[in-house]
Amino acid sequence: MSHVTSVDGPAPQPHPQSGGVDAPPQASQSGQPHTGPAGEPGAWPAGGPGAWPAGEPGAWPAGEPGAWPAGQVPPYPVPEPDRLTRFVVRLYDRSPRWAVPLAALGCVAAGIGYTLLSNPTHAAPDAAPTCLLKLTTGLDCPGCGGTRALWYVLHADLPAAARHHFLFVFALPFLAYLFVAWAGKQAFGWRLPELQLSSKVIGGFLAAWLAFSVVRNLPWAPFTSLYV
Repeated sequence: MSHVTSVDGPAPQPHPQSGGVDAPPQASQSGQPHTGPAGEPGAWPAGGPGAWPAGEPGAWPAGEPGAWPAGQVPPYPVPEPDRLTRFVVRLYDRSPRWAVPLAALGCVAAGIGYTLLSNPTHAAPDAAPTCLLKLTTGLDCPGCGGTRALWYVLHADLPAAARHHFLFVFALPFLAYLFVAWAGKQAFGWRLPELQLSSKVIGGFLAAWLAFSVVRNLPWAPFTSLYV
């Protein structure tokens, strides 16, 4: 039976969960829709079913959950992108899909060309190290020997490459495949199987790299053979 309070129509019905009065879904001042126990936008709030917090008028526009209600503005200023950001975004949007992989391939080719032309394996015995850590402390840094290892890989001398930087030689096939899979997808739409590298795998590799960086500097045999 309806409870009539005036000639205008029936009184609001109590909410089935709380006994309160039905009310339209409203927006919070933080800009996010209220969520109920089921986590659906527009449901009754989990902490107070049937009653909306005071001081938060205004319902979400119909069919636009998550949008700012009409006449209201976000409580924080929206930053405007600077000129460089706008230029880069505009250049990226207008460039063909193969431009970014081609630029990355150019960087890889430049590194390989520098290694082949400089030939780091023929440095003078009294030449100063180019590594700042080795120049100041005499210790091999985590990347020392990587350029020479790449030079030996390009000349198909894997034992010499592994002696100069074993972990670089180990990771090189994986890095090459990741690059080919990414570049092929970006430029040609290839769908090569992706390598699933979990956080544990990445953490284990970084731990092994740290251990290798320490072991190669130990002054005892056979660790001295790793010193470059």
